[in-house]
Amino acid sequence: MSKHDDVRLDVRKMYKLYIGGAFVRSESGRSDPLWDGKEFGANVARASRKDARDAVVAARAAQSKWSKTAPGTRGLILYRLAEMMEARRAELLERVREGGVSQGEAEREVAAAIDRTVWYAGWCDKFNALLSTRNPVGGPHFNFSTAEPMGVVAAFAPDRPALLGLVSTLLPPIVAGNAVVLLASEHDPRTAIVFAEALATSDLPGGVANVLTGLRSEIAPVLAKHMDVNAVSFGQHDDELLTAIRHDGAENLKRTHAAPARTRDAWFDADAQSLDEIEAFCEIKTIWHPAGV
Repeated sequence: MSKHDDVRLDVRKMYKLYIGGAFVRSESGRSDPLWDGKEFGANVARASRKDARDAVVAARAAQSKWSKTAPGTRGLILYRLAEMMEARRAELLERVREGGVSQGEAEREVAAAIDRTVWYAGWCDKFNALLSTRNPVGGPHFNFSTAEPMGVVAAFAPDRPALLGLVSTLLPPIVAGNAVVLLASEHDPRTAIVFAEALATSDLPGGVANVLTGLRSEIAPVLAKHMDVNAVSFGQHDDELLTAIRHDGAENLKRTHAAPARTRDAWFDADAQSLDEIEAFCEIKTIWHPAGV
């Protein structure tokens, strides 16, 4: 037996994009190296402009069916996502730690992200009852206001906390019946891809949530200008980029929802999850109906 027979190389993980329910390489073939201290960590796919456009196409194709899915079923699907995150807890912990977080803080973040997923799952069949109303009118009519999804939402996760910030940015528009194209944290993109593997093994239909890794400076203008994107959710505090997104999105009147500037710890607070976050991605539709004489 050769002295080299018991030596093998580790099978390193390839971090791809998650588009339309499938893990794909960037069409450009580009990737960004990540380093764990002085050691090489991994190559992570860098999404191109075309990748972003492909993700919008996938989101649009999935959104109509998702919005028509029974609210109770949507809640069960998101609860299934929490189950898959729980099953991948160890790997999520490892990825969050690689982003420069202590073991204790990583455990706190993963637990909070799973709990927040369950929390939003519970809102799927409740938020419309609270956002809808019967309006008083003068005349023989009924007037109702109900919450409807906006369509396709482009979302930008904050750099930190990489997992909890991603969950907090991604889930509210999905609860409301939208489909999402999300750009992950530039600082810690690996966590987002492990989360995407939980998405892929949950019951969430392909295309409802699409996860890209890459540069905000490259992808943000593409999504902000895209005429088939209806709204933008901006979780990363960057006034200059947010101003540019609002300017670029004005042509088709995109709604831009920006999270307040938060420290990492503030993302754990109760006000980082709320009905207001869901309402931000709803259109309130008003219906008139004759009441008779």
